[in-house]
Amino acid sequence: MKAEVLRRVRATEQQIGLSRAQRATNVQGAFQVSPDRQADVQGRRIVLIDDVLTSGATLDACARALLRAKAAQVDVLVFARVVESR
Repeated sequence: MKAEVLRRVRATEQQIGLSRAQRATNVQGAFQVSPDRQADVQGRRIVLIDDVLTSGATLDACARALLRAKAAQVDVLVFARVVESR
């Protein structure tokens, strides 16, 4: 079985209760492409799938890791989005 493409390389605190900026800082640099899967990512179009999009911080951090590994494009598919009440 192949290793996962993305892996968490740094522990992060729980996102609940954090502001949008705090969430982004919390997950910055927390993910990277596994070294043995770099060739699987290079030049490819990748689709990230998530159940719920809250601030987008985690998906952004994952997409950045994939782009650093030379993915050609990263698209995101989510099933639900949290909308802030006003």
